Amino acid sequence: MKTPFNHHMVGVDAPALGAFHITPSDNVDMSAEIRAVTIGGAAGVLRFVGRDGETYTTGTLPPGSYPLFARRILATGTTAADLTGWV
Repeated sequence: MKTPFNHHMVGVDAPALGAFHITPSDNVDMSAEIRAVTIGGAAGVLRFVGRDGETYTTGTLPPGSYPLFARRILATGTTAADLTGWV
């Protein structure tokens, strides 16, 4: 199917174009910077490296989707489970 929108820029508030399972790591960036994360399992804390290189820690989040830019979800300090990254 041809889409008439291929020549348009994708804004930060646009819907996601894809998704992947996140395996938290203290040393390796994800394959792509995410614009949102879904916690599909148990509630927990996310510890992540933002696009600015700074490390951030959330409070305890229930399962659901959260808008945030991140290049890495850290294993140390992240207790949320079944994570999906949206690009």
